[in-house]
Amino acid sequence: MKTNDQTHVSLFFIIALCLLLTVNSCKSTTNNDSKITTPTAKNWAEKLGWPSGKKVIILHADDIGMCPEANIAAIEQLTNNEIQSAAIMLPCPNAQEFIKWAIANPKKDIGLHLTLTSEWKKYRWGTLSKASEVPGLLDTDYKMWSSVPEVVEHATAQEIEKEIRKQIDNAISLGYTPDHIDTHMGTLYGDPAYVDVFLKVAQAYHIPANVIDLSNETVANAFKTLGYPINDYVIDLTKKYKLPKLDNFTSVPKADTYEEKIEKFKALITNLKPGLTEIIFHPSVETENLKSITNSWQQRVWEAKMFGDPELKVFFKREGIVFSNWKDIMHRFKNNK
Repeated sequence: MKTNDQTHVSLFFIIALCLLLTVNSCKSTTNNDSKITTPTAKNWAEKLGWPSGKKVIILHADDIGMCPEANIAAIEQLTNNEIQSAAIMLPCPNAQEFIKWAIANPKKDIGLHLTLTSEWKKYRWGTLSKASEVPGLLDTDYKMWSSVPEVVEHATAQEIEKEIRKQIDNAISLGYTPDHIDTHMGTLYGDPAYVDVFLKVAQAYHIPANVIDLSNETVANAFKTLGYPINDYVIDLTKKYKLPKLDNFTSVPKADTYEEKIEKFKALITNLKPGLTEIIFHPSVETENLKSITNSWQQRVWEAKMFGDPELKVFFKREGIVFSNWKDIMHRFKNNK
């Protein structure tokens, strides 16, 4: 669970309910062959009404509102329909200006990147809640902790819940109800008690969290390898989660050149299994200010450019990629119940 400079990955842990089928329902007879066959469980793309075998992708911009450079890049990508989704960091300096843009562009899919860490050395922020209400979320400078382990060490689940509700309520008070919620640096999956809070809040507001269906053991094991606390308690919590899920979740790969980044991204898409996948990235336009904030500035600048690249657009068409967003997912979810 590291920043984009350290392979910034926001990942979400969820398991879908598996349908229990009787042996008799699994029998099929063809040409006098009475072998028992087990139907393949539907992935979430299929459950939501897309054809079998399709790769349905959400290109999702993280860290919006963090700085002007991120806002400019995301607005251009969303306006040009190069990406499908973005999420705002409410505690950050330029969040409210993007909220205004979201209100003025209601057809765009804009969520909240629920923020509980402040990872940059010189560019930092605190909580929206009063310091006295969430002391475990703040360091000695009254800024959010720099890393997920520090949050887990100091903050209670009650403080976590108070702050994420505050961020959602703040957006609503400004006139915007987010289309989805997710978690900056994966903090809300840093501890099973945080997962409990995250799922509870998502369902209380009926705002989907971008979470993964971990009934796929390959996917689940990949996230376990990354060190996320997927245990029986988390699995039990997620079985009861009532909103739609993702089949997979990943991020745009780092690279040493723009051309290499495009090729690595193509390989990522080619190797994806059919289903619903969210791919995160962190677009920003190049400025001296951006360079002063993060040494990942070059990756972010390339990520602001790449989805408008004609070569990549041809590749998506050739691969038969279907694009979607959380507005569409929730619409399909309600209609496919």
